Amino acid sequence: MIRDAEDGDWPAIYPFFREIVVQGRTYAFPENLSLEQAREWWMESPPGRTVVAVDGSTVLGSAKMGPNRPGRGAHVATASFMVDPRHSGRGVGRALGEHVVGWARAAGYRSIQFNAVVESNEVAVRLWRSLGFEVLATVPEAFDHPEHGLVGLHVMFLNLSAPDQPSR
Repeated sequence: MIRDAEDGDWPAIYPFFREIVVQGRTYAFPENLSLEQAREWWMESPPGRTVVAVDGSTVLGSAKMGPNRPGRGAHVATASFMVDPRHSGRGVGRALGEHVVGWARAAGYRSIQFNAVVESNEVAVRLWRSLGFEVLATVPEAFDHPEHGLVGLHVMFLNLSAPDQPSR
């Protein structure tokens, strides 16, 4: 089940947020964020939104979404996703991705732009492509990966005003 995140969910999100950020493979967030500092990076205020994927009372993952830019860029959505590594491989990322695409369509966004998908994150790139996203550009050597060194960051895009496309 996917629902809006509540203040009480943050203590369950923070441990996997911290783990993913410290691993340094997918996000360029600062690595030593306290519980409250990290909350400011993840828990969105309107017009943004943060959701959690739950199984009973267990938080499996989370996504944050909202306008990519303010003002004249606010018709383009963006989002970020984290799945607790202990629950990967269960379709949580896909469910969150489908939820965000549906939310953005229903909210009237014309498209979704992901600004920084690490090119070596093959699981995420494959998932986003399967949901209809395309890589518009790759910024070379924009991410310092702990194993691969400097790798590119993809700018990925989904046109929401086009007819629904089948999953690839």
